[in-house]
Amino acid sequence: MAMLVTDRRLLLAALSASLLPQRALSAVAQPSAIRLGPARPFTFDLLAARAKKSATQPYKAPPQRAAAVIKDIDYDAAQKIRFRAEHGLWPNGTYAGAFFHLSRYSSEPVLLHALEGDQAREILYGPDYFDYGAAGLDPRQLAGLGFAGFRVMESAPTPGDWLAFQGASYFRTSGQDRQYGISARGIAINTAAATAEEFPRFSEFWLGARGAVITVYALLDGPSITGAYKFDAMKDKNGAVTMNAHCRLFFRADISRLGVAPLTSMYWYGENERRKAADWRPEIHDSDGLAIWTGKGERIWRPLVNPPGVQTNSFLDNNPKGFGLMQRDRDFVDYQDDSAHYHKRPGLWVEPKGNWGAGAVQLVEIPTEDETHDNIVAYWRPDGDISAGDTRSFDYRLYWQNNEPAFPKTIARVVATRLGRGGIPGANPWPRDKQKFVVDFTGGPLSQMPVRFDVTPVVTASRGKVSDAFVLKVTGTDRWRAGFDLQLDGNAPVDLRLFLRLGNRTLSETWLYQHFP
Repeated sequence: MAMLVTDRRLLLAALSASLLPQRALSAVAQPSAIRLGPARPFTFDLLAARAKKSATQPYKAPPQRAAAVIKDIDYDAAQKIRFRAEHGLWPNGTYAGAFFHLSRYSSEPVLLHALEGDQAREILYGPDYFDYGAAGLDPRQLAGLGFAGFRVMESAPTPGDWLAFQGASYFRTSGQDRQYGISARGIAINTAAATAEEFPRFSEFWLGARGAVITVYALLDGPSITGAYKFDAMKDKNGAVTMNAHCRLFFRADISRLGVAPLTSMYWYGENERRKAADWRPEIHDSDGLAIWTGKGERIWRPLVNPPGVQTNSFLDNNPKGFGLMQRDRDFVDYQDDSAHYHKRPGLWVEPKGNWGAGAVQLVEIPTEDETHDNIVAYWRPDGDISAGDTRSFDYRLYWQNNEPAFPKTIARVVATRLGRGGIPGANPWPRDKQKFVVDFTGGPLSQMPVRFDVTPVVTASRGKVSDAFVLKVTGTDRWRAGFDLQLDGNAPVDLRLFLRLGNRTLSETWLYQHFP
């Protein structure tokens, strides 16, 4: 299986540059100098009809343009290229549109179109759209190159951007704390399957703005699939971004594993895997857990792990209410990183719309030894075979924000998972065949609950013996701590499950964990 992203620091060089102030794009904002082609009719139905027709024809790989020049635009050169703001979209709107330059890490051009009502006009590329500064590039060699993608800028005087589409079908927003992290994709095909993973790409975009709502239409194209997408993106006053997504998919070939609404993130190690902490920073991750709201209403929290080998876990469900990769640990002191700002990385929650039927939320975890690789994927895998000639449609809403939307006040949530040697602290000798698990909960009915001793931890394990389970309130905090020892033989992984109960009342979400002894 191919690694999801070879080097995310280099691939996203343009995105890191995009957080520079607006003046870094252009010294002086001038009247729009964008060049547009002739107007042509455009609707979503026309786009879907085009995708459907394309699915009946053989796939054609995108052309390579000026390959010798593009391969020399490395990380350092890409950082020195600046888009000239006077060539941007919507110069008088709530937000401004800007474009990405091709580079070694994003080398396939896309077509961009500006929308006005039901008319679309191609945005005509020219090297004069960019200031090459100290990049050492000759603009004359870049004629006809094309754009790598686009981003949406904050209104002046606020610097930076908040929405970006670049590379394959990847897109992202900066969330409430203005910090890029997790990405979404249009679709995932054969992730961690026996056959090689396929990365369809958004080959064309149609961009429109209506007040504070940014509308993006996209044409998906790949060896096995085509598709028509519509995204409506908007920010609230706190910076959280909501995107309504609609897609129609058309299949050129059979697909063994289809991933709908895929999320892509990075997890190296956290408080639950201190033995993996090769770096001086206490934790390094864009997301620390998978959250699921099942069709029957159960809330699940599955902390991420850095496994010894590629692991795919399926959480069977019917009409799920939501799932997401979240960053629940939001304290700087737990990361001590004043450059990457992991404590500010947004979570990403998927809210299905309509009837998604039977299937599974699948979590793929790939081992990594550093923070430069996206090694975590989550998506919905619908039941049933996907065959050439099939058509599927999906509607969903994406929430880019710090916490899951509408988390119920009736249950507590997990806020920390820690592992250590079993037995009683300080006891000598300590039991070498036991592992202790400690899980902290807060919120819901626990937030105002005084100290009491009849809260019960309900613990189950797929193998091994559970003992010495306890629940206590952490003195001076609103946290409640559950723990237990697990005695194991052998090195096979074990699946664990825990929730808190008072009498017949469930007090918390369900904690799931996969442990590799």
